[in-house]
Amino acid sequence: MRSILALVACASILSASGAFAETRVFIIANQADGYGVDQCLAKGEKCGAQVARTYCQSRDFAQASSYRRVDPDEITGSVPKTGANCSHGHCDEYVAITCQR
Repeated sequence: MRSILALVACASILSASGAFAETRVFIIANQADGYGVDQCLAKGEKCGAQVARTYCQSRDFAQASSYRRVDPDEITGSVPKTGANCSHGHCDEYVAITCQR
């Protein structure tokens, strides 16, 4: 009886640890690099998956669960609002990469 109780306790601990996987969203400037990587990330295309995964791994996360373009208005207090971040007719764009451990 005690062994069954111990087995159930271990199983519940293991299942609970997986439920609390750490997730973090990184907001980065989407700078045109000449390779088209910026558009892959901003449009959420498959070609951005490797870049997003590499970005997450460089920050000690296992994987990227999503990546997409973000309007500056969605970011509270971190970046200038639309218009303030535009120079010479070119506005900065931002990408959100969600990483998981």
